[in-house]
Amino acid sequence: MAFLPDGTPLPGKLFIVEGIDGSGKSTQLDLLHKWLVNLGYCVSFSEWNSSPLVRKTTKRGKKKMMLTPITFSLMHAVDFAHRHQQQIIPALKAGAIVLADRYVYTGLGRDAARGVDRDWVRQMYSFAVRPTVALYFRVPLEESLRRIMVGRPSLKYYEAGLDLGLSEDPYESYRIFQGRILREYDEMVDEFGLTVIDAAQRLVKQQEVVRDLIRPHLEGALRSDSNPMREVLSTEHLVGRYAGSFGRQEASS
Repeated sequence: MAFLPDGTPLPGKLFIVEGIDGSGKSTQLDLLHKWLVNLGYCVSFSEWNSSPLVRKTTKRGKKKMMLTPITFSLMHAVDFAHRHQQQIIPALKAGAIVLADRYVYTGLGRDAARGVDRDWVRQMYSFAVRPTVALYFRVPLEESLRRIMVGRPSLKYYEAGLDLGLSEDPYESYRIFQGRILREYDEMVDEFGLTVIDAAQRLVKQQEVVRDLIRPHLEGALRSDSNPMREVLSTEHLVGRYAGSFGRQEASS
C-alpha cells in the first residue's frame, strides 16, 4: 500500500524511481511499466515537471533566466502538488499502480544543492503520499557524466547549474552541481528508506532486481482486465502517457 502523511492507507501501490541524471532510472521504470501492463495491472504514470499548470511559466522563466533557487523550488512544488492531487491520489484511491519518474526526493535533492534550506523544502513537500517502494538508482558521478555527455552536444543553463556561479565552464558546473545532488540523495537513503539499486550493473540485471523488489507488493493491485475502473482511469487521463496501452496477456516473471 501507499500511505498518506497521517498514516491513512490507500489501496493502490506507488512505485517511484530517483537518481541523478544519467542513472538510467527512466529506462528501468519503462521496463517495469511494460512488465506490469503485460501482467494485466492498471498502471498510471506521472513524471516530474510535467504539469500543464506551470509548464509555460517555467519554460518562460528558464528562457529569460529569471528563476532564483527559491522560485525554482516553488515552481516544482506547484507542479508536483497539481499532479499529486489530480493524478496520483485518484489513481491510488482507485487501487491502481502509480509509477512516478522522480518524486519529491528530486525536489529535496536539487533544492538543497541550490542552497535552499533543507527543512523548509521538506515541510513544503510534507503533504506527499509515502511511496510503497522508493528506488534510488545510484551511479558513480563520472559514469553518470559519461552517459549524459554522449547524447548531449550542449547543456542548458539551469541544467548545468550555471545560475549558481559554480564555474564558468558549463561541463564543470554540471559536474559540481550533480555531485551536490548525489550527496543529497545519499543522505536521504536512511531518512526516507530509499532502496538503493546499483545503476552501474547491466541493464537486464538491474531490471531483475527491480522486479524482485516490486513483486511482493503487487497483491491486491487493480487489474485492467474486465474491470470498469480501467475505463474510468483512462477517461480521467490517469494513465499518463501510457493511456490505451493496457495489456491482457499474462507474462512470466
